[in-house]
Amino acid sequence: MQGVEKSFSGVHALRGVQLEVRPGEVHCLLGQNGAGKSTLIKTLAGVHRPDAGEIRWMGEPVEIDDPQTAISLGISTMYQELDVVDGLTVAENVFLGHEFDRFGFTRRRQLIQQTRALLQRLGHGSLSPYAEVGSLSAAGKQIVSMARALSHDTKLIIMDEPSAVLDSEEVRNLFAVVRELTSQGIAVVYITHRLEEIREIGDRITVLKDGSTVASNLPVAETTTAELIKHMTGRAVQNVFPPAEPIAADAPVLLEVEGLELAGVFDDVSFSVRAGEIIGLAGLVGSGRSEIVETIYGARRASRGTVRVAGKELPRGSVAASVSAGVGLSPEERKSQGLVLGEPIFKNVTLSSFARIAKGAWLDERSERRITREQITALELRPADPDRPAATLSGGNQQKILLARWLVRGSSVLLLDEPTRGVDIGARSEIYALIRRLAASGHAIVIISSEIDEVLGLSDSVLVIGDGRVLTTVPASEIDEHGVLDLVMKGVAA
Repeated sequence: MQGVEKSFSGVHALRGVQLEVRPGEVHCLLGQNGAGKSTLIKTLAGVHRPDAGEIRWMGEPVEIDDPQTAISLGISTMYQELDVVDGLTVAENVFLGHEFDRFGFTRRRQLIQQTRALLQRLGHGSLSPYAEVGSLSAAGKQIVSMARALSHDTKLIIMDEPSAVLDSEEVRNLFAVVRELTSQGIAVVYITHRLEEIREIGDRITVLKDGSTVASNLPVAETTTAELIKHMTGRAVQNVFPPAEPIAADAPVLLEVEGLELAGVFDDVSFSVRAGEIIGLAGLVGSGRSEIVETIYGARRASRGTVRVAGKELPRGSVAASVSAGVGLSPEERKSQGLVLGEPIFKNVTLSSFARIAKGAWLDERSERRITREQITALELRPADPDRPAATLSGGNQQKILLARWLVRGSSVLLLDEPTRGVDIGARSEIYALIRRLAASGHAIVIISSEIDEVLGLSDSVLVIGDGRVLTTVPASEIDEHGVLDLVMKGVAA
């Protein structure tokens, strides 16, 4: 891709972008949210038509007017939101849109045989072609999506944040599949916010910033993390995790969890969080971490155990009671579970505080906007427009909307599940600093992250969770990532 330009309603999304990908390589595409990565890959995939520039494929200029053209050339895209159909089988998903048929009837035997061959090629021959995709894990669905790509005789696969919902073992399996593909001469464009993954899987790097290519074809082995961050942000980012403020000796306990159980998911979870303290829950995906905070929040009804906020016991399974008591949840899937994407920022911020804002039976939109502007300033939310739809914001700013919601509500306990998922390195630093400021102002915070170094870097103490049990509780300064994983693997084996 050479000199590619793309604008939407006069706003430049791509400004003369360059990208060169070779057969059999993993080419990592980096950039902060809003840098132009999504527009670039959608242009290559035929979703958008470039306004200017040239795309050359196998040395020849091509026009990719639609996704079908891209597929016919051998270009497949795996978007972050996987486009599999849960109600269909693995085989039906793999050949969706180009089924083997004769006289209008699907030739199922050939469909199954070809699906098995593709799954074996990916090293997952044990995955049944007859399995319903909705029953598979996120990792299993990714394998189905890759098999679909290979069913089109793909020469280039674009992977957008493929590891975002995977645990460490699933990521290792993903990397094994990627290496197998590249050994067959297939090229991979790999988009990720996790810089450590680039070291393990990447060959070369291209960095976008503000719709432009600021660095291209950087050899992974010769490029430092500091250099990458500087390319992405335009500045050096140091001290990513701000230093913790000491917790006052007389700080009150705001959240108490005692003997909490959700039958079949987790058992006997107990901990407390004081004002100004950050407690982290560390463990693998599926260990029960998210279910624990959802049960505390009242979104799931506990089988037994108690939750107290400021000494007051909460009824089981009542979100309303938890919110009234001062508990706020930023869920793992903020787009589908936390935000009303089509509504403006101010409606999302005030969503849990309507009673405070209402005048009689009517909401006071002037007050809503005023309150939201205060939060926009306090949290440095960008763009600073309360009427901007939430869907148009970057991941980091969407996260700030959720935090603003609970600050407006006056919540004293914040449950943050994957607060930096899909957030770029520059915005992560802002989120980290914001979480630290909230703790310093007296909030009690529980944080979950699939990135163990993030949990350890932000938390005062860590609960290591394995197979629905608390394996240990330890000060964050006394354990490292290897120690956490060692505990988790031993706990699961036990």
